[in-house]
Amino acid sequence: MKTVTRILRSTEPHWVGNGFPVQSIFDYHRAGRDLSPFLLLDYAAPHEFPPGRERRGVGTHPHKGFETVTIVYQGELEHGDSTGRGGVIGPGDVQWMTAGKGILHEEFHSEAFTQSGGTLEMVQLWVNLRAADKLSPPGYQSITAAQIPSVPTGETAGSLRVIAGNYNGAQGPAHTFTPMNVWDITMEADGPVKLPLPEGHSAALLVLRGDASWADHKQAKKGDLAVLSHNGDAVAWEASAASRYLLLSGEPIDEPIVGSGPFVMNTEAEIRQAHREFSRGLF
Repeated sequence: MKTVTRILRSTEPHWVGNGFPVQSIFDYHRAGRDLSPFLLLDYAAPHEFPPGRERRGVGTHPHKGFETVTIVYQGELEHGDSTGRGGVIGPGDVQWMTAGKGILHEEFHSEAFTQSGGTLEMVQLWVNLRAADKLSPPGYQSITAAQIPSVPTGETAGSLRVIAGNYNGAQGPAHTFTPMNVWDITMEADGPVKLPLPEGHSAALLVLRGDASWADHKQAKKGDLAVLSHNGDAVAWEASAASRYLLLSGEPIDEPIVGSGPFVMNTEAEIRQAHREFSRGLF
């Protein structure tokens, strides 16, 4: 059984652009090095936006060497990038963008959400790429809620949406470069949850609603991340009613991590090259 090695407590929110008040749960400078292949996790807790005319968000900016995964729980976002791909995602939808050898993109509240206002809640996850894949062509996967299989969690009433990986025969729609699971879990009642996870995988549980507790008296509340041991082939916890979690597990990438803002490579020389390419308009 995987055990909780530590709990990362939620932080005070800060603004990304003018559209996303986020809590930075971890990044590649700290816990992200222990949670490979996952580099960074930002949580935008529910925030009410009034109706407006000017779209809020983040204008054109670069990425290189990894993937971004945006999961929307409430509200609506619009994405556009230098490959010409893009679209609108709403509750339950996912954007999975491969920066690869370099991409420019922007993220804003959708036009409809801007005009109507409402509650925005989302998660953005950064996923590392192996050195052999860091120069892959940039790409974009738009995954709608209808494409994501949902299956029962077991004895306690709840459901699990398989965004990536496999659970109980249900295969997630996201294409990934290395083995991983990204599961969106909703529990309807108090009770135990036990889920199989691969031995040796890095793993973590983010609490989005309610709480999670363990027999050794560890407890994670809303916005907290429980970091799990690599050893063990399952995870178990006590869930509270009306709770929601994001469970991550992945095969570690045993390679150096050198990051600079939106670029994550393996060496300082590659980071300098990324900055040169961006400054010369090559993304």
